[in-house]
Amino acid sequence: MSHKTNCSKEEEALLLEKCQEAKRHSYSPYSHFPVGAALLTKQGKLYTGCNVENAASPACACAERITIVKAVSEGHKEFKAIAISSNLSDSFISPCGGCRQVMAEFSLDMTVYMTKADGSFLTRTVDELLPFAFTPVRMKENRLDDASTCPNPGRDS
Repeated sequence: MSHKTNCSKEEEALLLEKCQEAKRHSYSPYSHFPVGAALLTKQGKLYTGCNVENAASPACACAERITIVKAVSEGHKEFKAIAISSNLSDSFISPCGGCRQVMAEFSLDMTVYMTKADGSFLTRTVDELLPFAFTPVRMKENRLDDASTCPNPGRDS
């Protein structure tokens, strides 16, 4: 059930192992749904993260976003692959829409490994998970040349 990936077998094995380890650090006292992620940069650096919940649910953070933010905060913005793990046994864990959009910000061709509790996985690219994504490139392509055609309600005319 997997597609061709851009990772070696060694990189793949490391990503899958590290996302499982990261899941163990999850702080999920409300949903009881631990998630772990492992991210491989194009420079070969590995980052991990887990979901962190909060009683004020909008303050929760997904494992994928935490992992990407960690990498970006250390100067990495080019990613090769991300692996995601949970305790789901009958379906593969899949990134939420918000995480898909964050991934698309950096790489549409990044491989996403989605696992089951038994370690089986399938892969897709970010572009396959979020077709027609709104990206920095598409934003530049669609930027209006004349700001006056897009009125700002807070601006005096």
